[in-house]
Formats: sequence, structure tokens, C-alpha cells
Amino acid sequence: MTMQIEVKDEQATDALAAKLAKACDSATVIYLQGDLGAGKTSFCRSFIQALGYTGRVKSPTYTLVEPYQVGDWRIFHFDLYRLSDPEELEFIGIRDYFERDCLCLIEWPQKGGQLLAPADLQINIAFSDPGRTFELLALSERGEALLAKL
Repeated sequence: MTMQIEVKDEQATDALAAKLAKACDSATVIYLQGDLGAGKTSFCRSFIQALGYTGRVKSPTYTLVEPYQVGDWRIFHFDLYRLSDPEELEFIGIRDYFERDCLCLIEWPQKGGQLLAPADLQINIAFSDPGRTFELLALSERGEALLAKL
């Protein structure tokens, strides 16, 4: 199942992220792909805030992962852009991030190799005029259920 959504500005991106976040009701792994500056981190920030996080949502570009707690949810925002070797993920205990109470947003997942959990949903973000094109691909039953809620 695939869905393509055109957004014209940052507010529309925020609304899409919020709608998707509110559709999540169980542990989910979401891969985000797109060129530098396409809006992956902005999307993640809006997604995390829509789940109820009220603090500052930082980019994990240098730390690889930023954790957030919202109620019973553990949310992990990964940015693997600067990852030089997928084996580095073993040092941070990557398998511990994919538990039943975890929601994972992973930017640049192709750099993680086979060490990442499979995605439920893949979001490809591309520049378009004006704004961005979001292609959402369901890669599991959970991903299909998410897209059906949109």
C-alpha cells in the first residue's frame, strides 16, 4: 500500500506529521528518506510533539539517537547520516530500541544496514514546487493499518 501526499509549506508538513502520530497506537518503526534539507528532522519534530512531548526536540545528527518519553511510550529519533559503519550501532545497543513500548523514527536508515528492525512504514520526502512530496509506503500489516487511518 502506497500513499502520495503533496504539502505546500511547513504548516502542512506539521499537520501531516501530527495526523500520522495520532494514528500510531502500538510500537512502530518508521524510516525517513530524502535529500539533505528535505524536511526529515522537521517532520520528526512535529511527529514527536503531536504525541504530547512538550520539551525541545533536538536533531540527533551528532548523537545518533535522541530519546523521548511520553506517557507509556518510549520514542527514539535516530539520524544515521554521520554513521560511518553500521557496526557502530552495536555499541549503542541498537536492539534495545525496538521493544514493544518503543516508537522509532529513523532518518538515513540505509546507513544502518541489517542491524535495524524492519520498517512498518517508509516515508520518502522529495522537493516539489511548491513544498514537498511525501510518499508513504506500508511495509508491514501495521504500516498498512496506519495508512488506512490517514
